[in-house]
Amino acid sequence: APGGGGSGSSKAKKKNGRSRGGKANNPPYLPPEAEDGNIEYKLKLVNPSQYRFEHLVTQMKWRLQEGRGEAVYQIGVEDNGLLVGLSEEEMRASLKTLRRMAEKVGADITVLREREVDYDSDVPRKITEVLVRKVPDNQQFLDLRVAVLGNVDSGKSTLLGVLTQGELDNGRGRARLNLFRHLHEIQSGRTSSISFEILGFNSKGEVVNYSDSRTAEEICESSSKMITFIDLAGHHKYLKTTIFGLTSYCPDFAMLVVSANTGIAGTTREHLGLAMALKVPFFIVISKVDLCSKATVERTVKQLERILKQPGCNKLPLLVNSDDDAVTAAQQFAQSPNITPIFTLSSVSGENLDLLKVFLNILPPLTNSKEQEELMQQLTEFQVDEIYTVPEVGTVVGGTLSSGICREGENLVVGPTDDGKFLRLKVCSIQRNRSACRVLRAGQAATLALGPFDRSLLRKGMVMVSPEMNPTICSVFEAEIVLLFHATTFRKGFQVTVHVGNVRQTAVVEKIHGKDKLRTGEKAVVCFRFIKHPEYLKIGAKLLFREGVTKGIGHVTDLQAITTKENGLEDSLGPGQLSF
Repeated sequence: APGGGGSGSSKAKKKNGRSRGGKANNPPYLPPEAEDGNIEYKLKLVNPSQYRFEHLVTQMKWRLQEGRGEAVYQIGVEDNGLLVGLSEEEMRASLKTLRRMAEKVGADITVLREREVDYDSDVPRKITEVLVRKVPDNQQFLDLRVAVLGNVDSGKSTLLGVLTQGELDNGRGRARLNLFRHLHEIQSGRTSSISFEILGFNSKGEVVNYSDSRTAEEICESSSKMITFIDLAGHHKYLKTTIFGLTSYCPDFAMLVVSANTGIAGTTREHLGLAMALKVPFFIVISKVDLCSKATVERTVKQLERILKQPGCNKLPLLVNSDDDAVTAAQQFAQSPNITPIFTLSSVSGENLDLLKVFLNILPPLTNSKEQEELMQQLTEFQVDEIYTVPEVGTVVGGTLSSGICREGENLVVGPTDDGKFLRLKVCSIQRNRSACRVLRAGQAATLALGPFDRSLLRKGMVMVSPEMNPTICSVFEAEIVLLFHATTFRKGFQVTVHVGNVRQTAVVEKIHGKDKLRTGEKAVVCFRFIKHPEYLKIGAKLLFREGVTKGIGHVTDLQAITTKENGLEDSLGPGQLSF
């Protein structure tokens, strides 16, 4: 939950509720309640007066707005975080009031967990944690993007097939057949392209997937929270596709799938490193636990814990064994990036699959409403990740709106072209999660139809921006980099493939400041020049580069801008390209 004030440390949980035998000497605490954020502590809500009830409803609206349609209420907790607990009767009355409040704002409530607090009283006193989720106004469902990483054959596509289709696998890969996009993927059983799968949760926290909805539109209509899984390729030869998926689709979280019987093998470490380098918070799923003994699963868990605790990673593994753990994991994972939840499950027997669903249901968004508002007030900027031609619609581009708001019928400019120009175009219609949508807000992924615009003028890595933005493009840029691995020395004239957001192009090292050459693990400011055409970059953008076994990460520090005014926006508009 943004703004802290989460569900307390796991130590506090061990102290209360578990040991009914001995009385705890000191009352356990949660962190004090935060003013902002979507977590609210309430001691009790028994028969409030009308005035007090109105005040409580206003407060609930605020908490829901902070959590973009989700809030967590801890009943039986004082504002300073003291766990007091309520008797059975008071708790029933409080939940009744909470249900009335939720109805008033058009939300639903789900009890996440109850736990007993025992000190100085013979009557059992309980604390209840409740998730309040609002039925979305105007299609603004919460949308979280989760990238799925892991070695080849670790069961990524099968797990997604089971989650999104609602049927267990037969152990021979039946569940993943619906996810594949190409014939060669079905034949080899290997994912080579990026596919998107959706899983919905309704406002009561129940799963909405293809088992009871026939189309994606139906899933969108009945969900108040959507999780879009980006299924990436595990095989080493498709690494560039995987990096593109991680850099350009801006996932909120990553799910690293590890097979219980093979452990950490192949590209697992590399994918873990990519998620760390791009600062994407990740959680781990150990799949195929039905294939091996308990001891083998434990060995894989220990192997993972050892890697996560290494100085480079510095993560705190949290093994999820019960619903209670899943709730704690989801809340703490969003608050502190160091925590890494680990799930052990099977796509064939369905063991522990529910724990993952509970976790995904409660997982809060990373940005709170304030940050999103600020992004929406900036000028429109849409990253082009995919381009297709659809019969009777024309050219369609897919991607993410990184800032501003985009409406149907809006006039934008797209570029840079090979000679650094920007062309005008008009957005004819917008689709989000396969259902039509009028307005696109910052941070959302969608496809835009551009009508008769010539597809050959577009390529991946372009941006569509509002005409008054006057975008800066460059061929030469500087970046502060760390060389992660290189066989010999890295020097001037070396060519690498650079990934920055949705931009992917070969660049030449023009100059290394203050040094002649770089070795593995060294840091420097390097000047790169794009080989083919200028690109739209921003200072501070994260950068990844690779060439064979050479790998490095860093961020853009300086651009040698070519202004679009010099190139002339108007001149680039030939008679055939005007599409107003």
